[in-house]
Amino acid sequence: MILDRRNLLALFAGALAAPALGRVARAQDVSRTTAYAFSFVGLEGSRIRLADHAGKPILIVNVASQCGFTPQYAGLQELWRRYRERGLLIVGVPSNDFYQEPGEAVEINATAQGKYGVAFPIAAKATLRGEDAHPFYKWAALQKPFDAPRWNFHKYLVGRDGQIAAVFPTRVEPLDARVIEAIVKELPAD
Repeated sequence: MILDRRNLLALFAGALAAPALGRVARAQDVSRTTAYAFSFVGLEGSRIRLADHAGKPILIVNVASQCGFTPQYAGLQELWRRYRERGLLIVGVPSNDFYQEPGEAVEINATAQGKYGVAFPIAAKATLRGEDAHPFYKWAALQKPFDAPRWNFHKYLVGRDGQIAAVFPTRVEPLDARVIEAIVKELPAD
């Protein structure tokens, strides 16, 4: 009778542990994933595949047309102008998560390209938070759980290894010395 109880308790404990072990395995799989596993649909329908830029820094920025920080587009364009030839990719990801990007592709393009002369790739509008978040943002939230976007123009710098090398909140301007230093550190050697 005691042996049967022990076996029953062991089976019960094993059943309780199995889902937790599965969560650990999934977390380990996600931790091995790099940013290169993701892509964005471009504003005009093309694919922006991060894998095409493996080994180079990538700055992913959630953008919005009707935000007080929208003038940061100009700084992002200047970063792109300075460092694209050395390998930097900048991807603007429009999002209405903070209710400041209600427009569609035409309106987004009018702001980004028309007003600020943006030439770096702009993705189609995406969700950043919650169940419907774009897979890159779900991955980034697991990588940097305390550094998720809290507002527009949040910046993730993906390093040459495909992992998040630095995170810059909204108020850190694109041409801030910290951003430039982090990008230059990740650029391939000349």
